[in-house]
Amino acid sequence: MHRFANPARFIALARPLTAWFGWSGALLILIALGGGLTVTPSDYLQGETVRIMYIHVPAAWLGMAGWGGIAAASFLQLVWRHPLAAVAARALAVPGAVFAAICLASGSIWGRPTWGTWWVWDGRLTSMLVLFFLYLAYIALAQAAGREESGQRLTALFGLIGAVNLPIIHFSVLWWSTLHQGSSIGLTGTSIDKSLLWPLPLAFFGFTLLFASIVLMRMRTFLADAKVEARLRRMAAA
Repeated sequence: MHRFANPARFIALARPLTAWFGWSGALLILIALGGGLTVTPSDYLQGETVRIMYIHVPAAWLGMAGWGGIAAASFLQLVWRHPLAAVAARALAVPGAVFAAICLASGSIWGRPTWGTWWVWDGRLTSMLVLFFLYLAYIALAQAAGREESGQRLTALFGLIGAVNLPIIHFSVLWWSTLHQGSSIGLTGTSIDKSLLWPLPLAFFGFTLLFASIVLMRMRTFLADAKVEARLRRMAAA
């Protein structure tokens, strides 16, 4: 891990991976959505609305995984002071917030014909909404902190504390009475019919690769901005 602490070495690796992840992810997403919208049958209970899961499920995963990445990067920043940890956490925040928003929006669209309402204040939906607001607060805090070490440490602490919400999201359907269904895919099998299931892993990996590409792109942008800013400061001091 520490061998990539050097920004130049990281950028040399991230540049080709950004393109590879992005194009591979886009291809998998096209195949998954094309198959999910045109090939798979409608569900016998939910009808055509079941097709929303090819976007909703990956969005829910990435909304949670994004904050998990922020928490991990924040831990590296606080404990080992990894030079790229703060950059990675900041790069994860906006894509994570976007996918959390997509999860909430697609879930509401899915819930309207399925539950008869756009929104209910149950454990899963409310904790996911809290995650979205945590993202917004983290983004604002990171922007206010800038490059000040004390501000970055405060931001990292917020990233770690916010991770408490992740197990609440995951176990909310078990802890409280809820309209939201439990996990349809587990270690022992799945309750989703195979004719509907096959595009879901493609969408899952496709959106994950696209997410990784966006994060790498943002990290490279932050590092380039820092390099330009350092150069301008040296020129101003000369």
